[in-house]
Amino acid sequence: MLNCKKPNLGVWIVIAAISLGVAANMGCQVQVAGQTLPSPYYLTDDVQYFPAGSENKLANETAALKAAREEAKAGR
Repeated sequence: MLNCKKPNLGVWIVIAAISLGVAANMGCQVQVAGQTLPSPYYLTDDVQYFPAGSENKLANETAALKAAREEAKAGR
């Protein structure tokens, strides 16, 4: 005959505690007010800082046009 023992209650409690701990630490997407939020911890995530750049996004083009205008004036 096979000697089959029932697992004791302590083993089941440990398995349940581990399962609960894993489930609690998993981030799942939630939809709130039309936004899909990546995890419940999105408010504590690091925010990247982007320093303010120049107001003129086309600085190279502006400089080239200015140089072309000055060259055209000098060539007259």
